[in-house]
Amino acid sequence: MSNSISLLAAADMATVIFGIIAAIIVIVVLFFVFSFFNLYIQAWSSGAHISPINLVMMRLRSINPKLITLAYIQSKKAHLNDVTVEKLETHYLSGGDVINVVNALIAADNADITLDYKKACAIDLAGRDVFEAVKMSVMPKVIDCPDPAFGRITIDAVAKDGIQLRVKARVTVKASIEKLIGGAIEDTIIARVGEGIVTTIGSATTHKQVLENPDSISKTVLSKGLDSGTAFEILSIDIADIDVGENIGARLQADQADADKRVAQAQAEMRRAAAVALEQEMMAKVQEMQAKVVDSQSQVPIAMAAAMRDGNLGVLDYYRLENLKADTDMRHNIAGEEDQGV
Repeated sequence: MSNSISLLAAADMATVIFGIIAAIIVIVVLFFVFSFFNLYIQAWSSGAHISPINLVMMRLRSINPKLITLAYIQSKKAHLNDVTVEKLETHYLSGGDVINVVNALIAADNADITLDYKKACAIDLAGRDVFEAVKMSVMPKVIDCPDPAFGRITIDAVAKDGIQLRVKARVTVKASIEKLIGGAIEDTIIARVGEGIVTTIGSATTHKQVLENPDSISKTVLSKGLDSGTAFEILSIDIADIDVGENIGARLQADQADADKRVAQAQAEMRRAAAVALEQEMMAKVQEMQAKVVDSQSQVPIAMAAAMRDGNLGVLDYYRLENLKADTDMRHNIAGEEDQGV
């Protein structure tokens, strides 16, 4: 009897556990059904069939089912047969913008622009706005040259006569879908156009030639094929404004003249300093010669004393020399007074 009661209790417990598990499974299933029911009905009614299991698996793979469903419905409505759910999921997991890619494909198809899904995904993953690129292919874009966002509003160039010209240009470009992968961006177009304007003005003989024919800038720049290697095709280059700036040539000549003057002044100062140094050197030499003369004169009395001691010079000879010296001094004095009288 006790064994029967134990078996009945165990059976009841198993039934309860099984009921709890079944209830949990039913709740989970109902949750997923109600979560994806609207998406499933929306896709089914739009002719873009996606199975409920696929929707559940998207959630488990951390994919937004609503985003993928909407993108797939758009592609089906636009008759884009090369777009599948698997491809959309792959692009989403790669970090791409699924909706933007589908919109670009629809716009390209309506505009008869050749763009396949693989290339559109590559452009999107490269960081470019593929939908904006398709719109630029249909409606060209106008780019200011230079770009005011970088702090410059004109391109400054100097003609051969030294006059500065300040130019504003507008470049009309159209996106080239074939060159979007690996092609240069708008900054390259702006830089090349600016370089072409500077070169054209710099090669002009006078600034008046440029002012008379500003379209010569556009023709010269366009002939250089500046859009090679870029993601755009240049349709036109228009000179929006051109003004006369400073006389750079005259200013440079004035600066050069001022520099030459300073160099000449420095060289003259060097020569003056050298002359002063030479004068001081000559004065020092004169004083040195005078010192030698005084030294030599001081040796005369000593020599005369030695001659008198040795008997080579007598007293009468000494007085005769003194008289001769006094007579010479008197003659010099008389000659000096006559010169002053005259």
